Amino acid sequence: MPAEPRFVALVTAGVTQEVADALEAFIKDASDAELGRINAPEFASKHNLPVSKVIDGLVSAAHVGILDMAWNVTCPGCGGVLDAGADLRSFTKDQYPCALCAGSFEPTLDELVEVTFSVSPTIRRLPLHDPDLLSYWDHWRYVYKSSALVIPEGEAWSELCESLTIAEEPLSPGERLVLSIQLPPEFLILFEEITHSSVFLEVQGPESRTRQELSVTYSQGGTPHRTLTLQPGPARLTLENRTNRRLLTGLFRANEALHQMLARRRPFLTAKQVLTNQTFRNLFKADTLDVNQRIKISSITVLFTDLKGSTALYERVGDLAAYDIVRKHFRVLGDVVSEHEGAVVKTIGDAVMATFPTPQTGVAAALAMHSAMARFNAEQQREELTVKIGLHEGSALAVSLNDRLDYFGQTINIAARVQDLATATSLFTTEPVVLNPEVKRLFEQAHLSARPRKALLKGISEELTVYEIPL
Repeated sequence: MPAEPRFVALVTAGVTQEVADALEAFIKDASDAELGRINAPEFASKHNLPVSKVIDGLVSAAHVGILDMAWNVTCPGCGGVLDAGADLRSFTKDQYPCALCAGSFEPTLDELVEVTFSVSPTIRRLPLHDPDLLSYWDHWRYVYKSSALVIPEGEAWSELCESLTIAEEPLSPGERLVLSIQLPPEFLILFEEITHSSVFLEVQGPESRTRQELSVTYSQGGTPHRTLTLQPGPARLTLENRTNRRLLTGLFRANEALHQMLARRRPFLTAKQVLTNQTFRNLFKADTLDVNQRIKISSITVLFTDLKGSTALYERVGDLAAYDIVRKHFRVLGDVVSEHEGAVVKTIGDAVMATFPTPQTGVAAALAMHSAMARFNAEQQREELTVKIGLHEGSALAVSLNDRLDYFGQTINIAARVQDLATATSLFTTEPVVLNPEVKRLFEQAHLSARPRKALLKGISEELTVYEIPL
């Protein structure tokens, strides 16, 4: 593969040389399956790199055209992709059904929406780029499965597919196909991957002496799920495609081998992790969400800061000098947020709102902010600036507001009110943060204690337990 100037551009844009080199080598040497759905946590582990730096690299590579970024609603049962898009704008449903699992799931950004990356066809052509040419199980491998699902490689994969399959056939638009099959006494699933349609077959009882008939018509509006009981023995399967797409139908055994394959999972890059990544926010801004969308995040850690004594600062040194100092303090805090896997959502006056994927990363950032501001004051040799910090963890809605990705909900309100209680020498947080096991370990290592107290927060009807952490 010739030298690719876009990899040089990654380093220029701030991606570490180690990540850029690892990514370039990976694209050159990895298998088509690995490159079709690049799993960020696995890539980081395989190359002994920090996950946050890998996310920076993958997002930047998508921005310069080396990679294509995909957002997928995944099924927690089978690990399949229920819907996919280049951003979150295409996810307009409150629930996404999985015909293979006969369930329906809410597309929460930290649980069921993954972000994956595939190599751009301008860099390397993959089977993924020509889905209409794929066979049934190749489409499953390259397109249908999420990056969380671990499937066998090479001959082991071929042998598994062969052992599971009763019949598998593509259907052209308008085609009607008749198959003669022998039904074994097992639970079978007839699953069509493109329309995401299924028929469950309970094959049981004595063997049939006559041929059984089964007809399935795939239509533009979708095919209702059915469960049928049949007997072992000969059957005629009639499949008709009334859509304008090439379909992929497969009849396979839903046995222990299938269940074992579907149970093999690994961590994947969640939409929440990407949305709380500063590089993503800088490069893609509000392009991910439509202005009318509201997508749930089950758990996000929100941090608010406020610059103590800023009004007096403006009076002492004047508007221009004070503004310059405040702007520098924003850069200091922003660097800390980014270093701890978080992202600055917005600044409000001289305050900062930031989000983090976990309570532990949020608390670690809060502690680092105090140290960073001490260094900043020493370098300034002019003003003793201090920040007051509050954190809370809970659910929220991701929204697009004022041309940027923002968050809405009671979690945000509580985090802001907890910050109001904070002082220059004490961090304030809430019970969900303090009770997090990783936060407990962090406090123990730093020899910090959390002192509980009850507080009525403005705009919050019920009294809450908050915790003061003296620094």
